Amino acid sequence: MTDNKTALGLCAIALVGLSACGSSETGGGTAEPEAAAVDSAEPMPAAVAAVAASDAAGDACASDGEIEYVCGVANAEDIVAVGDTGWLVASRLTPLGGTVGAGGLYLIDVQARTVRDLFPGDSPTLRHDQAMFPSCPGLDLEAFDTHGLAIREREPGVYRLYATSHGAVEAIQAFELDVRGTEPQVAWVGCVPLPEGIWANSVAILSDGGFVTTKFVDDPANPEGFPKILAGEINGEVYEWRPGGEVRAIPGTELSGANGIELSPDERFMYVAAFGGREVVRYDLSTSPPTKVSVSLDVNPDNLRWAPDGTLLTVGGNLAAGQGGWTVYRIDVDAMQATSIGGADGSAKLQGASTALEVDGEIWIGTYNGDRVGIMPSR
Repeated sequence: MTDNKTALGLCAIALVGLSACGSSETGGGTAEPEAAAVDSAEPMPAAVAAVAASDAAGDACASDGEIEYVCGVANAEDIVAVGDTGWLVASRLTPLGGTVGAGGLYLIDVQARTVRDLFPGDSPTLRHDQAMFPSCPGLDLEAFDTHGLAIREREPGVYRLYATSHGAVEAIQAFELDVRGTEPQVAWVGCVPLPEGIWANSVAILSDGGFVTTKFVDDPANPEGFPKILAGEINGEVYEWRPGGEVRAIPGTELSGANGIELSPDERFMYVAAFGGREVVRYDLSTSPPTKVSVSLDVNPDNLRWAPDGTLLTVGGNLAAGQGGWTVYRIDVDAMQATSIGGADGSAKLQGASTALEVDGEIWIGTYNGDRVGIMPSR
């Protein structure tokens, strides 16, 4: 898949209901000052404090009511918590209208409200585990990005981090994150290339080091693709990979715009957000094909994240209502019932909300199209 295809695909979503490619206007809000924009083709400073970003951009990083911001983050489409360490990792998706370039990962300090580059940084560590990832051709540091994220602790203080990625190769990129020292250390350790015709969105890690990943669309450059998703047409499914095996589709998981994904701790249940179907589906993987139960939402749900109380959080744009803004939902996975717990309208500085992650009584909001992450109270 070419870089231009990725850019055009992301533009298609923006044009549907959020923002035009190349524009800094978001969902009915005011245009951001040029000084606040983040060019993802340029490396970020080693550390960027929210207060510093606010000073540099005037009021551009000021809060929207109860929603606070940490700025200086380019298109943090997904965010994961590194256990209870107080560190978060955010992805860095290709900017709307741009081409896939030098991507990377951000490290966020929850308490200090600061963000810095985690990978690649000035001296990236590349440590290819060829036994685990024999089919990986390597990592082109000038032609990749990071999209959906998943994290799983392998041993105390050492985590496996997976990212869906587009660029020189469509793949799940694998990293090892070590937080046993004063500062987290990360190394790229390999990848799993995906079959032709899969533009992956999100990923979840299995206990054996394998993964499940969602096919959101086959070709984001196809002008008919996203209108069909928004119309609820079935176009994708979930794929699975086990170490030593091939990437294969899981029969019975066909959805419209398969997006966020999570697994229950025992890996019996798999939860998938259907962006086009405006639903979150629970699959029982103990049956073949897996049986499913779904809950409908009033938004187009994006990523899924477990909350500390065992519920699932998702967030999505208010596209169904034909307006800007976004809404966060908390899902009771036993009853498969969803409750709206907050959000923003089209005037908010953060639009294109894609992730809702609960940490220490707050919900961190990521976006696929912006220069900040948001923070709102948990409910």
